[in-house]
Amino acid sequence: MGIDDDARVTVNGVELALLRAGDTGPLALCLHGFPDTAHTWRHLLPRLADAGYRAVAPFQRGYAPSGTAADGRYQTGVLSLDANALHEALDGDGDAVLIGHDWGAPTVYGAATAAPERWRSVIAMAVPPGGAMGAALLGNLDQLKRSWYMFFFQHGLADLVVPANDLAFIDMIWADWSPGYDATTDLAHVKDSLRDPANLTAALGYYRATLGDGYRDPALDEIQAATQAVPTQPTLYLHGAHDGCVGVEVAESARAMVDDHVRIEIVPDVGHFLHLERPDHVNDRIVEFLS
Repeated sequence: MGIDDDARVTVNGVELALLRAGDTGPLALCLHGFPDTAHTWRHLLPRLADAGYRAVAPFQRGYAPSGTAADGRYQTGVLSLDANALHEALDGDGDAVLIGHDWGAPTVYGAATAAPERWRSVIAMAVPPGGAMGAALLGNLDQLKRSWYMFFFQHGLADLVVPANDLAFIDMIWADWSPGYDATTDLAHVKDSLRDPANLTAALGYYRATLGDGYRDPALDEIQAATQAVPTQPTLYLHGAHDGCVGVEVAESARAMVDDHVRIEIVPDVGHFLHLERPDHVNDRIVEFLS
């Protein structure tokens, strides 16, 4: 089944461009992270459609061709708010499912926790539930070293370094996070999405709202806290054994933070972008879990 790329919807004051596959069935909302785009789900969307879902992947706020946020909100809580607004705008029901990778992972935790009646199941990748990442930044020096870029993004120097040489910084990140994966197709999409300075500023704004002086809306405090929660729905968490961004030990540490309704699985022979490196394996696990 093919992917439709001409849909747009406005939620919370931002126009979001969508990739879609499937016309009937429950909504399956797929949320990407950094540095990535909705095209990261190009293998999964048709599989979900074949499994009977209306699969939708938005370009997150700030990522072209979606719009930037006039109110400057880029914290993870507002991404969760967007996810729940998309559920409303796309006529979702209680059988809808959430799937998120990287920034999309805490986004789905927040959305599912804040509005559990909207979402039947949750699937996340690359950032584990239960606040494991936050704990690792405080007590795991290896993870602190891997996360150097998050602190670099707080400095104005990043506004000069990241776009230089046709966004060569993005090439470096993908090579470090998923060693050996040929990301040529993905990098072209990412660079198209972030080449405009306004879009790149928005993408860096996610990090500045998390660790720096980026704008955090006090009205979102509750849903922001929910992004660190463990959803009550059946949840599948997948993590690459060779993830160069978030170490596998961080995923293992999350086991002590969740109950039996959360499955944590380590996928061998892959890095951070596991759903692109072994799409058949990862998509099989997703479809099996949802069925």
